[in-house]
Amino acid sequence: MASTIGNAVKVSIFGESHSAAIGCTVDGLPAGVAVDTARLQTFLDRRAPGRDATATARREADAPRFLSGLVGGRTTGAPLAALIENTNTRSGDYAELARVPRPGHADFPAHARYRGWQDVAGGGHFSGRLTAPLCVAGGIALQALEQVGVRVVAHISSLGPEGIADEPLNPLAEDPAQRAAVLANPLPCVSAEAAERMRARILAAKSDLDSVGGTIECAAYGMPAGVGDPMFEGLENRIASIAFGIPAVKGVEFGAGFAAARLTGSQNNDAYRMADGVPRPQTNRAGGILGGISTGAPVLWRMAVKPTPSIAREQRSVDLERGCDAALSVRGRHDPCIVPRAVPVAEATCALALLDALVEEGRYPASEPAGPAARCALRAAAFRPAR
Repeated sequence: MASTIGNAVKVSIFGESHSAAIGCTVDGLPAGVAVDTARLQTFLDRRAPGRDATATARREADAPRFLSGLVGGRTTGAPLAALIENTNTRSGDYAELARVPRPGHADFPAHARYRGWQDVAGGGHFSGRLTAPLCVAGGIALQALEQVGVRVVAHISSLGPEGIADEPLNPLAEDPAQRAAVLANPLPCVSAEAAERMRARILAAKSDLDSVGGTIECAAYGMPAGVGDPMFEGLENRIASIAFGIPAVKGVEFGAGFAAARLTGSQNNDAYRMADGVPRPQTNRAGGILGGISTGAPVLWRMAVKPTPSIAREQRSVDLERGCDAALSVRGRHDPCIVPRAVPVAEATCALALLDALVEEGRYPASEPAGPAARCALRAAAFRPAR
């Protein structure tokens, strides 16, 4: 099970949905990056379960314990390790799934791949629960990027079979009002009306013992031009590679995406003009990336999230032990829609990919030497009393 991403900033995810703990290690973080752990926790809370009727009732604190790599609020340059305990598991709800796999879930292919030795409880290593440590690493990457002027924001772009749509993010420049609205509305949307309509649709699916999916749009503002590589190490490749590691993500597109196939070249091309002595695209149908390299426009992309496969409605499946057809009604606690909780995961994904590229190319600045106050804090932290 390969669960490692990144070239210069390498992130490894470990644990399973119902294991004692889940966590991550991050190798390659520059030393001296300031990390506000209270702000990081606020970010993690956006993804955490049990916060709203639109999410699973499983409630976890998702409070990471840092084992290494972070002292006195700064990264040390050593591998960073973080642990999140699983405290609210009900593994008995999943006992039947070892022999009757859920349609739409990884239960059957995992059984075929690992010959029945995989952990079934809560989805095991295939669970969205593993996006919690991804958000620990990604939340730190978000703060690291902000320190060099790159800010990432995401929202629910559309939701449900009806395609309930939110206002799109500004494709050319960050709009602080949009970011504030995403954080303030009942669901992470720019439009309060769209957020209310989406919330009602999720609750209707929940009442109908069903689920819905949607799309998430994400933008990175302030990314300098000239970052990335052609062919297989481009920014699109890096973002998509991480995004497809998120359970339930079934599609990724950049800029105009698939709609570009219905345009002419003159319609799709982003014209340039000089602004403050620098070439600037006047539109952003490329999503801020051409040839795998940033154009200086915002990096703009979307990911499609399928409906939650674990639903209480009766579905057709098979009994792997008896070799016959079977019916399955999934028990346990599940999200009727995982899209709202996946919004911060999209931000974490984007931040990790962009930070990895900047560090690999030597474009993430080295930190200044620690001053006297910082050195005192480090010494004090080094002599923490044993617990």
